[in-house]
Amino acid sequence: MNIGLYQSAAAISALERWQDAVSQNISNSGATAYKKKTIQFTGSAAGKIQTNSADRLELGEGRQTVFPNVSFGIDFAPGESSPTRRDLDLAIQSEGFFAIQLPNGDTGYTRSGEFHLRPDRTLVNGGGLEVLGDSGNPIQLTNANGAVTITKNGAILQGAAQIGKLTIYKFTDNNRLKSIGGGMYSANGMDAEAVEKPDILQGSLEQSNITPLREMMELVTISRAYEANQKMISSRDGTFQKTLEALG
Repeated sequence: MNIGLYQSAAAISALERWQDAVSQNISNSGATAYKKKTIQFTGSAAGKIQTNSADRLELGEGRQTVFPNVSFGIDFAPGESSPTRRDLDLAIQSEGFFAIQLPNGDTGYTRSGEFHLRPDRTLVNGGGLEVLGDSGNPIQLTNANGAVTITKNGAILQGAAQIGKLTIYKFTDNNRLKSIGGGMYSANGMDAEAVEKPDILQGSLEQSNITPLREMMELVTISRAYEANQKMISSRDGTFQKTLEALG
């Protein structure tokens, strides 16, 4: 068995997963408040290999064989805020997330504040899911005329009357949040805590924290590493073929 051959194959598999993450980032770079998918490579010991074929390999002897492992994460760095001039577009300038009622009754959390009104005047997100207020119930606007104003701390005013309030939630460790698609996350067993001094900007949306040019540069790096490992596999395969031919 040629350890180098297996290491190159494992490296190619890891590079393919890295490429998938970068491709997702590029395709979602225009999505509101999308957070960059990150990838981390670590090495795992796969045992010892014998360095001297004439000697019997003893436990703990030989050279350590290492194979690459891949783990994914999310970069929760905030994106830039872009003005839209829509009353129901909101951008969180501080830490934290909006609370959304999921179809199964659980609560999802998102930084995307692209909200709309249903025909019954309930505040919903782009996917039609209800936005939760500080009482834990969906927010519903009245039929009365009057511009909707949402203050920095989340108070929702229609005319001169306050009809609800948004609560921005934070967590002790964002890295433990679980992505559930659509730019939303589940608490994954953690307790949500209200942000004491939220900073909400009305009439704007948070953009993704993706830099497309940087992602394209990573694709070039992946392509070159992939090609190098392919050449190593081809070279070893050619060496094996010559050896077999020589041995008859």
